[in-house]
Amino acid sequence: MSKTICLALTGASGMPYGLRLLECLLNAGCKVQLLYSQASQIVAKQEMDFELPSRPAEAKAALLQRFPAVNPEKLAVFGREEWFAPVASGSNPPDAMIICPCSMGTLAAIAQGLADKLIERAADVVLKEGRKLILVPRETPFSTIHLENMLRLSRAGAIILPPSPGFYHHPQSVQDIVDFVVARILDQIGVPHSLMRRWGE
Repeated sequence: MSKTICLALTGASGMPYGLRLLECLLNAGCKVQLLYSQASQIVAKQEMDFELPSRPAEAKAALLQRFPAVNPEKLAVFGREEWFAPVASGSNPPDAMIICPCSMGTLAAIAQGLADKLIERAADVVLKEGRKLILVPRETPFSTIHLENMLRLSRAGAIILPPSPGFYHHPQSVQDIVDFVVARILDQIGVPHSLMRRWGE
């Protein structure tokens, strides 16, 4: 049975991680519930020259055009205040949720239990239902406020996974560096991949 993964894209730098993760999840046969913030649309354009439309149906079409080999039925895209989305209720939580990249604003809202937008509400649901929440915070340096929010979320059961690539596999391109981080995320949710050789292989 395929996993259902909620993936949220927010306004931090690091959109190559998020879109590569989406591609890998879909290629692995996962059902992906995609959420994205308004700021993430700006980052997608700035970092990848990718237009992420505001309307969910148009965003899904754009993503399927970008990843033509994936099964369209595996991807569901929801608006920022689409409160009837499955992820908004503890009666229908995903198997796991990943916020990649995760802005400090989103991280702070989740740490304080705020849920004004669907992304924060979905994260709140995942935490309260005991499912895995993975946050990929892309910021540097971290302030004391950032670190305290991360500690609070870690204590609540979230996994803090900064995109800190290793270099022991001798990356030859930016894509290799991106894949290293995406591989670590996939490992956390038990999704098989062949993005890179493992240590000792």
